Amino acid sequence: MKTQHIEPFFATLKAANPQPNTELEYTSVFELLAAVLLSAQATDVGVNKATRRLFPIANTPQKILDLGLAGLEAHIKTIGLYKSKAKHLMQTCEILVSEHGGVVPRTREALQALPGVGRKTANVVLNVAFGEPTMAVDTHIFRMGNRTGLAPGKTPYDVEMGLLQRIPPAYLVDAHHWLILHGRYVCQARKPLCWQCAVAAYCDFKPKTSSPA
Repeated sequence: MKTQHIEPFFATLKAANPQPNTELEYTSVFELLAAVLLSAQATDVGVNKATRRLFPIANTPQKILDLGLAGLEAHIKTIGLYKSKAKHLMQTCEILVSEHGGVVPRTREALQALPGVGRKTANVVLNVAFGEPTMAVDTHIFRMGNRTGLAPGKTPYDVEMGLLQRIPPAYLVDAHHWLILHGRYVCQARKPLCWQCAVAAYCDFKPKTSSPA
């Protein structure tokens, strides 16, 4: 993607969705952290279905611990890999209670020290909860960075660094959401919907056809 196309690319996405947000449902920083931890290799829809059962009963680290591992598993068993996720969430809650007074920390280092919390999850929490201009590269953003030519890279970290360098500061805080939502609903993996894409004019990808088959 040419440098002169980046600003109109994001201006167009902003015009269509001025205040983007995550599709995960949460009402506190801890609920967000728990939802993102549970969302690995799962859909936001599936996670929301589970957390609607879990959060009314246990929505703090101590309440999760009070549920016990079996109780937590019972509430999230509809999510893929629920046993390992339940174990990580329990361990995370133990650390939050013992080392952070039950409060989610605001630094990347402390977040990534929590079991099951990698760089992507930490970036989501830093961005969504604390408004930091981070870039959580999931499968959608990785695809968008490469397909559009905005930030090509062989690894999620490469794409993350490329996006942070190329996205204008005015768009950086919300760029994570714009790219995820565009990748989820328009720039889809198997068959991108280029004929209905508002930013196709700025994208390096050239579809074989301009309309659906």
